[in-house]
Amino acid sequence: MAKLRLLLIPILLISCNPYFGTKEEKLNIVWISCEDMGPILGAYGNDIIKTPNLDKLASEGVMYTNAYSTVGVCAPSRFSIITGMYSARLGAHNMRSGDFHNYKTPEQVSYRQNIGVIDKAGVNIPEYEVVPPEYVKPFTEILRKEGYYCANNFKCDYQFNAPFTAWDEVSSSVSFRDAPKDKPFFYVWNTLITHESRIWERSNEPLTVDPDEVIIPDYFPDIPEVRMDIARKYSNIEAMDKKVGELISQLESDGLLEKTIIMFWSDHGGNLLRQKRAVGNTGLHVPLIVRYPGKLNAGTVENRIVSLMDLGPTVLSLLGIKPPDFYDGIPFAGKFDGPKRKYAFGTADRFDESTDMQRSVIDGRYVYIKNFMPNLPLIYRNKYRERITMNSKLIEMDYNNELKGDASYIFMKTKPNEEFYDLKYDPYEVNNLILDSKYSVLIDEFRNALVIFQEEINDQGFIPENQLVQSFWPDFIQPITKNVIFNVNELGLLELTCDTKGASIGYQVGKNIGGESWELYHKPIKINKNDEIVARAIRIGFKASETKTFK
Repeated sequence: MAKLRLLLIPILLISCNPYFGTKEEKLNIVWISCEDMGPILGAYGNDIIKTPNLDKLASEGVMYTNAYSTVGVCAPSRFSIITGMYSARLGAHNMRSGDFHNYKTPEQVSYRQNIGVIDKAGVNIPEYEVVPPEYVKPFTEILRKEGYYCANNFKCDYQFNAPFTAWDEVSSSVSFRDAPKDKPFFYVWNTLITHESRIWERSNEPLTVDPDEVIIPDYFPDIPEVRMDIARKYSNIEAMDKKVGELISQLESDGLLEKTIIMFWSDHGGNLLRQKRAVGNTGLHVPLIVRYPGKLNAGTVENRIVSLMDLGPTVLSLLGIKPPDFYDGIPFAGKFDGPKRKYAFGTADRFDESTDMQRSVIDGRYVYIKNFMPNLPLIYRNKYRERITMNSKLIEMDYNNELKGDASYIFMKTKPNEEFYDLKYDPYEVNNLILDSKYSVLIDEFRNALVIFQEEINDQGFIPENQLVQSFWPDFIQPITKNVIFNVNELGLLELTCDTKGASIGYQVGKNIGGESWELYHKPIKINKNDEIVARAIRIGFKASETKTFK
């Protein structure tokens, strides 16, 4: 009987808990998205940084120890998150394609022809939008069709301007409290406090961490500039934790905490040199915590490999919605929990004005990296990140041959064709084992895994970026979504169609006409005699259609 009870427990959890899609009252989902941060919270073993709110969230939820972004920088990573697809599969792997950090209306979007970016073929690259296949859309449109109010505060950064059909609202002020009372909500709260730029933008804020107490990775020298900027990084994380506590307190005071699944994650790894933009563990490893209503499975530590592009499919799965079969993302919880990954795959290509090409395979302990442009240095010049004091200082020290030992490792002037690291004994990835015969069999496994991965996704990194842009926008001219067609069917319902394959349609009725929020069309609309309706269509990467009116 004891054995039987043990077998029944997981079955009961799956069948009785509402987040597996078995209860009429739909649960809410809140994403807490931070920036540029590896798993260095108290819950992950860092006792220098004080993060009581996130530590509590982990103690009341499930903490994932092997979660990874697909790219070590914002836009390509967030492309994978919103689409559930590898950015390198769909040509969205170069950072970044245009100024789409925040949502813009179609009329607000513009494209600069010269931004100082040259691709690997030496051709100028203008700003552009990635155009994925017609079946690829933001996963939030699936939630909206299921009756969810979807709000984003406020970052998008998807390598295309967010379609007006993706969210009910995107703004710096929107809250889950703006959701209609009769609708469940999916709310994304983005905090920029831990972003790379906040190392210099918050330099005048009081430090809450003593520079003498910070942990210095082996690839940095122990100098005052390094200690000061790491202390700033730690202090920013502590400031972010307080904001997270405020948000959770709001959910609790509104009586929503036990009706809401909370998912906390960072969009990629750390924000310093050899972290942000890196394709190894330091650039891709992220924290991931999921808290369920009723503190289900509280304190669980989960070691399975998770990719950030699994987040969207997992949200759908937790709400009982089957994710599309074409997704690269795999649900890691819920009704449609998928097979466990053996590896996480990472990519690195153009970052702003600097071009490279690297690919990686990580299994939680070992890291394999393939350098496709080994003639280039590992630390390339990048104007943006050199605004951090320690970064520019280290570059100066390298130029003067002042770096020694592991601190000089990341400043290699050319890269080996391959790298292999054992994180158990070398957590900072400074001891390349690629020529160590003891690891030859294992290295072959990872090497073959990368070949299979690149073939399976038809890795677009081999194609010069100007050719990719041409494939999206022939002759560098943005295609235009065709106008919406209105038709009243035999039941007296209004049908909206668009001849552009893959287009989504938004509409507004009556007093809502002229506002920034658009209803997502997904079924015929009931109309009254005096109704006025406006509609327009948009396909990702295309220019939006004209706005058409029906009375």
